[in-house]
Formats: sequence, structure tokens, C-alpha cells
Amino acid sequence: MITARSVAALILGVVVLSAGTLPTEAVKVAPPRQIAYRTWTSTNDFLTGTPAGTTVTDGALTFGTPTGTTSYVDPFGDGTAKSYEQTSWTSPHVSTGFGLTELVASWNATTPPGTWVEVSMAGTTDLGSTTKWYVLGRWSGGDNTAAGDIHRTSVPEQGDANGSVAVDTFVAASGHWLDRWQLKVTLYRLSGTTQSPVVRSIGAMASRLPSDAKVAVSPLGGAEGTVLDVPTYSQETHLGHYPQWDGGGEAWCSATSTAMVLDYYGAGPTPAETAWVDPTDADPQVDNSARSVFDYSYDGAGNWPFNTAYAGSRGVDGFITRLRSLTEAEQFIKAGIPLVASLSFKKGDLPGAGYGTNGHLMVIVGFDQAGNVVVNDPASHLIPNNDQVRTTYDRAAFENAWVPHSGGLVYVIHPSGLQLPPRGPQANW
Repeated sequence: MITARSVAALILGVVVLSAGTLPTEAVKVAPPRQIAYRTWTSTNDFLTGTPAGTTVTDGALTFGTPTGTTSYVDPFGDGTAKSYEQTSWTSPHVSTGFGLTELVASWNATTPPGTWVEVSMAGTTDLGSTTKWYVLGRWSGGDNTAAGDIHRTSVPEQGDANGSVAVDTFVAASGHWLDRWQLKVTLYRLSGTTQSPVVRSIGAMASRLPSDAKVAVSPLGGAEGTVLDVPTYSQETHLGHYPQWDGGGEAWCSATSTAMVLDYYGAGPTPAETAWVDPTDADPQVDNSARSVFDYSYDGAGNWPFNTAYAGSRGVDGFITRLRSLTEAEQFIKAGIPLVASLSFKKGDLPGAGYGTNGHLMVIVGFDQAGNVVVNDPASHLIPNNDQVRTTYDRAAFENAWVPHSGGLVYVIHPSGLQLPPRGPQANW
């Protein structure tokens, strides 16, 4: 039986032994999986930060009085510079308590035509120095560049002695870490216009993880026999579709997974929004997702926060975090929240998959009675058939394809009214 005490011990990475059961030799305890998530998502939250021209309206950040203008040449546009007014908001400093080595930001924002946002982070290193501001993403929910939208993009080649940005993830320099961090979101609109981005939330997941070659299978968490009715979409049915966005369906695992979760909540695109898709496509919401999350610098649809930002633009909440185990994942399933999980594995390491991958996204939708993982795998069996997407993977094999490789990374997408499960002492959601 899983008790509250044993679950808490698992979450903290601590082995709890009953009195009188200590062995004569020292107990080997696995290094803790240090993960902490912090978000600002209400009027009171935003009032704790430092505004520079922003104002808080209905619990969200919007334009107040612009602090200046910037000339921006979209690197994927026609080379023409456009002038944008700007405002910004900077979060308070957040102390991790463990010295982070990686950080991934998330945000939920609406960007009307001619507006966009930039999210960046800075921190204090283990040596006491302050880093520069690293850009973690330039986001526009639209792609009407004639109206002033930008091509959403990560920013490469930002590395220095303190760290670097790997597409969407800040990575501290080898042998170093950050003791605290803060975020800044900058709002932009075409000069002379009155539209404004609306930022409903901004946050980040900071982590310091051990180098696991393998993890022990986690205890059952109470979701055995629970499977959520998430629709099944295959990325393989989209092979060759719109190759300008990451080559078509073969690489659309993230976008397809996001589309499945959005439709589970009834938050997917309308027929009018997907009217641009070839009418012979049975699942145009997948094409729409790929187009809407595409990172023009990365040249792919797998940018993690761009996927949750797309979800956030559709009225639900989305963020990136890491979970420490499938025991934690079960708590989300019990709350009615499917999870998009990032895995990698060699062929044969995940029995039943039939393929290997350096990086793949699929949706955890539940657990069978034995605690094995029920998923919507958009590449299941590499067969272009939606009926083949739902499959079950062995618990231990899945956990070892997930936790040691991506650090247990997940997209958490849910309506704001659907409460997240209770958090552990070191809150990672």
C-alpha cells in the first residue's frame, strides 16, 4: 500500500525505513531529483514584480505607457525593419535552494495581429556574479507578417562563460549553477497602434538532476485502471503534409500530442480556423498545431514552451515541468489531466513500440490495473492509422525511457478550473 508518508519520501528521493530495519551496511540512497516550478498568474502575483510600462488588467499583463521603441528585423522575413513600441515586466528573484543547472520557461499569452512577446531570464551564479539576460523565446500566436506578426523563434548562439540556451532550455556552464533566477517578459506592438499582448501567466521550471543510467520502477500511485478518453491522432497519417513546417507528419509528435490534449478539453481549432488545410485531411487540427508551434530558428515543431504557449492561446493553461516518477504522473491522471511526456529510447528498450528515437513525445492517458502506462503514442507501430495510437507500455521500461533521458519532462495542459493535484514539499507544479 502507498501511504502519504511513502509517497512524500518518494517525491523527495529519500528512502524511508521503519525502525529496527536498518541494515548493518550503509544504505545507498539515490541522489535527489531537484525540481522546482514557480509561476506568476494573478493580479497579486504580477504586483510582486517590477513593471516598466506594463499594467495589470483582469489578472494579466498588458500595455500601459510604452517605455520606448525598438527596430526589429525579422530574421525569417523579407529583411524589412519594423518599429515596435515596448513595455516589460520583471519577476522577483527566485532562490532555488539547490543550485539549478537547467531552466525552461513557460507562458500563456494572447498576441493580436501586430504584437508579440519576448521571454528572457537572468540569474546569480555559484560564483556570485550576475548573468546577462538570455532570450528563451520570441512568441507570436499568429503568422500574419503583413500585419506585423513575427516568425516565432528561439534565439541561437547566446552561450558565454555562465551558460547557454539549447533551443528552449537554459543550461548552466559545465561545473557551475545558478543560485537564483528571474524572468522578464517584454511586450511589443507595432508603433502607432493600440493593440496589446495579454500575458496571463509566466513561470519557469528549474532543475538539478543526477546522471541516471537507470531508475528503479516507482510504486503505484492510485491511478491503476483509470484511462482518460483522449482522442487518438497519428502523426504518420500526415506524412508529407506541409513540409515547410518541420518536414510534415514524420516529425510532428509534439504538435500531434498537443492537438490530442486540446481536443480532449474541447479547446482545439474550429473548422473556420482550419479551413486552410487540405479538405482531404481527416485531422486538420494536427496540421494547425504544427503550424502554430513551429520554431523558425530551430526549424521544428518540438519547441516545448511553444507547444504549451499554443495551448495557452486557446483558453486553457499550459506549462512545462519535470516529474520525478510515474507515481507523480498518476496524480495528474487521477485529477483528469493527461500529460504529454518526452522520451528517448533505443529500439527494443520500450517493448511493443517497434522503433527507437532520440526524442519523442506521447500522451500519458492512464494506467492499467497493473500500473503499466496507457498512452496515445502518435508514432505507435509507425502505422498511419488513428486506431493504432492507443497502446500500453511496461511501467519500468517507460519510466526508464522517460526519467533518465528527459528528466521526466512533461507538458501540463488543463483548463484553469480543473485543479492540479496536491504538490509535494519541493513543488514541481
